[in-house]
Amino acid sequence: MKKVLVTDIAWKDLTLEEAILDAAETSIIAARSGSEKELIEFAPSVDGIMTCWKPVTANVIRSAKRCISIGRFGIGLDNIDVAAATELGIVVTNVPAYCVDEVSDHAMALLLSCARKTAFYDRNIKVGNYSLQDGPPLFRIRGKTLGIVGLGRIGRALWSKARAFGLRIIAHDPYVDPTDAAQAEVETVTFSELVAQSDFISVHVPLSTETHGLFRYETFKQMKPTAVLVNTSRGSIIDSEDLLRALNDGLLAGAGLDVLAEEPPRGDDPLVLHPRTVITPHAAFNSEESVIELRRTAANQMAEILSGRRPPNIVNPNVLALPALRCRSLAAGAA
Repeated sequence: MKKVLVTDIAWKDLTLEEAILDAAETSIIAARSGSEKELIEFAPSVDGIMTCWKPVTANVIRSAKRCISIGRFGIGLDNIDVAAATELGIVVTNVPAYCVDEVSDHAMALLLSCARKTAFYDRNIKVGNYSLQDGPPLFRIRGKTLGIVGLGRIGRALWSKARAFGLRIIAHDPYVDPTDAAQAEVETVTFSELVAQSDFISVHVPLSTETHGLFRYETFKQMKPTAVLVNTSRGSIIDSEDLLRALNDGLLAGAGLDVLAEEPPRGDDPLVLHPRTVITPHAAFNSEESVIELRRTAANQMAEILSGRRPPNIVNPNVLALPALRCRSLAAGAA
């Protein structure tokens, strides 16, 4: 019987995954801590690895001598060494479209909470301070400018929803064809133009060497002091220390963050405790419907590969043409 190592999950059990993989004559090994040491210990005996947030490092991948596929429970791939997997002939998959509504809804919720100061007032009332006057200035949303960084599925979904609030919307994405953006009625600008013009900025790019620390102190100096930054992508796209400094220096009005560079954060993290931040615990992807869709899609893709069939969402398709490819039935041109 084949085996799949599951490094970590954000739900209570693996019954759905077990049912799908059982049909492919595959059993599940569930990691306890998901540490690199533990994953290296299990790796040599498994045919596949599935991961949510735990890092699947090059050391883990090199230890997985019979592994033919690594599947991500999610969209982003920053916790998988895709280059190492490709070099060793391992197919990597993700689930690129399972939570578009949830994340775009969450981004809009964080924007509205920061704009209308709902979390600020709620916290004050819960400690006995029922006072309108203690709140910071509020500004009308209609007519303000929303800048969307990253025009993938989620960025475009947010654009569609934000229009209903009367926001002017601009976007920056160097990988989007300007003609396609124009046809979708999206005004594209440079990153510097977006930062300078926006009253709200929402981040929807993957974490990469290009986007790591994209928002730092020099960026915040270009923003309006009344602007709000929203991030539902990856925490390290924003330099946390620089954001804290910028908030304290009055370079922007607030931040709505579903993701942080350190998760979970320390209990005394000053950015989390700051009165002008709204923080949620990496929850934007979550709904009953999206989690079921995520689990089912990820498990089905692993089952397909272990059964010798090509799944729909291979993120390193160049591996299919490599001599090192471990699952030869998936090779480019194979029947």
